[in-house]
Amino acid sequence: MNQSRLDSQPEVRPATPDDHVGIDRVIRDAFGAEDPSEGGKVATLWPDVHASGHVLAESVVVRDGRVVGHVGVSRCWIDARRSLVDAAVLSPLSTAPDYQGQGIGTALVAAAVAAAGTLGGPALFLEGSPAFYGSRGFVRSSKHGLEAPSPRAPDAAFQVVLFDAFEEWMRGRVVYPEVWWRHDAVGLRDPDLAFLEDLFARTFPPID
Repeated sequence: MNQSRLDSQPEVRPATPDDHVGIDRVIRDAFGAEDPSEGGKVATLWPDVHASGHVLAESVVVRDGRVVGHVGVSRCWIDARRSLVDAAVLSPLSTAPDYQGQGIGTALVAAAVAAAGTLGGPALFLEGSPAFYGSRGFVRSSKHGLEAPSPRAPDAAFQVVLFDAFEEWMRGRVVYPEVWWRHDAVGLRDPDLAFLEDLFARTFPPID
């Protein structure tokens, strides 16, 4: 591998319409590395999130004219007792398999958090690995009284970054737009769900 690729810091920039083909490709490559059908599912979902008007921010990393990393931030809500609160969700996060381990994912997560923070909302949510995202500023959502949109999202995996706009009354279940449900892209299903529930129970025990 070219050493300059390892030494250079990832340069993250906002996505443009010209990046859409490259974004589709990097999502398919990243999510389809082990399961091609999953890569196709997520790559099909993201254009529909765009079409639904729910995309709030989108960033890419480009190397040698190729999109090698991508992150999307889109709309969700907190169903609090007082009112429905606008919030944001980070998904998908993709790095081309041959560019992983170079800090691209970390740079994209930081860009997504920064972008969401400028929107004025109280929180940025995601479903993902506590080991990866926990070292990048995310904490378990249930710690703050924020519930996953489905019980099929393991508690340890549903995480949040809170911003200054968050207030104590903004507690409740997180609601995703219809497009995520139409694509069956909320939480996991067995056998993957059962496997991760067992893994997280042993590695990331519930918070008392």
